[in-house]
Amino acid sequence: MSTSAERGRRFDDLRRREFTRLDEAGIAYLDYTGSGVYPESLVRAHSDRLCRSVLGNPHSENGPSADATEIMDRARTEVLDFFDADRETWTVCFTANASAAAKLVGEAFPFEDGSRFVLLTDNHNSVNGVREFAIGRGASVDYTPLDEELRAASPRFSRREAPSLFAFPAQSNFSGVQHPLTLVDEAREAGYSVLLDAAAYVPTNRLSLREVKPDFVCVSFYKMFGFPTGVGALIAKRDALATLDRPWFAGGTVEWATVETERRRLLTTAEAFEDGTPNFLDIAAIPGGLDLLRGVGMDEIHEHVSDLTVRLLESFAAAETALGRPLVRVYGPRGSDRRGATVAFNLLDEVGRTLPYEEVERAASEIGIAIRGGCFCNPGASESAFGVDAGRALRCLESVPRGEFHPRKLGECLDGAPVGALRASFGIGSVHSDVDRLVDFIAGTSSTAGAPERAAAGGEPRGDLHVRPSVGVQ
Repeated sequence: MSTSAERGRRFDDLRRREFTRLDEAGIAYLDYTGSGVYPESLVRAHSDRLCRSVLGNPHSENGPSADATEIMDRARTEVLDFFDADRETWTVCFTANASAAAKLVGEAFPFEDGSRFVLLTDNHNSVNGVREFAIGRGASVDYTPLDEELRAASPRFSRREAPSLFAFPAQSNFSGVQHPLTLVDEAREAGYSVLLDAAAYVPTNRLSLREVKPDFVCVSFYKMFGFPTGVGALIAKRDALATLDRPWFAGGTVEWATVETERRRLLTTAEAFEDGTPNFLDIAAIPGGLDLLRGVGMDEIHEHVSDLTVRLLESFAAAETALGRPLVRVYGPRGSDRRGATVAFNLLDEVGRTLPYEEVERAASEIGIAIRGGCFCNPGASESAFGVDAGRALRCLESVPRGEFHPRKLGECLDGAPVGALRASFGIGSVHSDVDRLVDFIAGTSSTAGAPERAAAGGEPRGDLHVRPSVGVQ
């Protein structure tokens, strides 16, 4: 393994080769958990391939269609190889994204009366949404709480005779917490099937499906290497896939279907879960993206983004207001142990109040720093982080007319409690200068004088965010 300095130089070189447009545009891109940034060689190679090829709908037998089928078969094989998955045990269903992969499991899992759906409070809404299928079929739903660092307590896997499911993220898209993958074996030993949301984990961490053995894994390829969007995968054990009972069928999913007898027979392969014509043109780019990650090395990527995360956390810990108070509140682990390269935080003013995250996000964007603000489609981690009473929050949420919701209205109803956070996340295109720009920006922020006086007079304790003109500008 290389040293931190050697890694830094190597990733600086990679930045100049593959991501030069970031520096040409003056952008410090820090939203890799939202989307990766595509390497320039990947899109050039893909464009060249499309210009040379004639590809047709793979649901046919003509030459162009056969070529498209061959491309998809190769992509499936490459995905299985990348995740160290035995080809006889595992298969790949291409989907629009990780959300669509989770929905495939939820809508077809054989929940029934007596079934149990166990999940961590820390889950993306794409996994939370599976509970609607579970509840609709009579299953109970149980959330496992989080501690003050947003790590999960040990789930209670009471043994069930009815089919039951456990779902959790390998890495939180909110806080960067990496939940123990040993939970997979614990759940399976208690008779549960396991859905692993790996979307935030696999862009910067190696995942071997010979070592970790869930039943279903959800991924999105644009989060791994930026392109293509609109293609994800449900990586599933073949025997687990066979237990799913799809509630409908579509083009390409059946061996046959009739209208007069209203009967159909689903395919027995992964194609049974790929509704309609798959995105075969963009799927052709997947092997090239995986090759690029292999070439750089997943362990090297992991160590590099860990270096950046530690540097950011140490800077946050040292940041103070002019009055010597903490300037940054981090949600989740303050150290590097069992955490990924995603950091959720808020800025504080001189008296410890949370600055409106949307103003900070906007001010950062104005000087070319791309961070993300909000709850990141993860209400459970958000509720745990902000410590807002659930009943009170629900009353506030339901008081806002449909179509008129805005985080500021919720914050007002909750007397100024934080209702969102900022998130910085690193990926293959990140370098140390990106961290420096964010740190310099935060050091140069301040709320306008007069906010405390407005608060004392009953006014809203906010104030517009100001940035020193020299800060963060390259």
